[in-house]
Amino acid sequence: MTRKQLFEKIKSKRSYLCVGLDTDPDKIPAHLHQSPDAIWEFNKQIINATREYCVAYKPNTAFYEALGPAGWGIIQKTIDYIGPDHFIIADAKRGDIGNTSRLYARAFFEQLSCDAITVAPYMGEDSVKPFLEFPEKWVIILAHTSNSGAGDFQQLELKSNMPLYEAVVKKSIQWGSPDQLMLVVGATAPDKVAHIRTLAPDHFFLVPGVGAQGGDLEAITYAGINASCGLLVNASRAIIYADNGPDFAEAAAAVAENLRNQMDPLLSNHGL
Repeated sequence: MTRKQLFEKIKSKRSYLCVGLDTDPDKIPAHLHQSPDAIWEFNKQIINATREYCVAYKPNTAFYEALGPAGWGIIQKTIDYIGPDHFIIADAKRGDIGNTSRLYARAFFEQLSCDAITVAPYMGEDSVKPFLEFPEKWVIILAHTSNSGAGDFQQLELKSNMPLYEAVVKKSIQWGSPDQLMLVVGATAPDKVAHIRTLAPDHFFLVPGVGAQGGDLEAITYAGINASCGLLVNASRAIIYADNGPDFAEAAAAVAENLRNQMDPLLSNHGL
């Protein structure tokens, strides 16, 4: 999916919501375990319930890889079911030497037909470049994350008096244009979102942390929005685990719709 196509979807759906499919067998409703393929049934119902409210889905590959060969089959069926009308992010956090990264890229872009993959940049340019060789595919660089240990390295001050995450942003946006490279910027630190926006004014940000982690949607939007929206705000647990009973899909739809309804006026307020 191109940048123009993604922006058109955001405008037409009045949403920049990404639904994270972090599907944990221990957390899905108990009645689904009567199905021979409980994870797939859960994903299918969540997708059916939320697809009109979001522009993207982000399956976290660890939840599927942990299931062995069957898990790879589930993620393939899930992506096929989502289809081309939504931007699909493989939250795989890959990053290795060039020939290995090229194979990771083939796995997620050619075999699974994802639009994007999250990549750890700490091995440098040659570990990221192979992902950028695929037309109309995206690399999403881990820049400033929202997890509790993010400060262990990302905020370390370098000799240049800038934090490490800032150096990562400045260097990585030299590797890929705003048409092929995004940045992960956690929702729990709006000041960091605003600062990174000054460093990367045109790139899209994938923003996790709204919902269960407590990120504020309005604050994040005002800190990070640009002329092309420039934001994909991800919510995972807050949506997919909104309820664990028979009506779990309806509960997920209600949360997703509420987020979309908050996004609509925020887009309008910025002339989008």
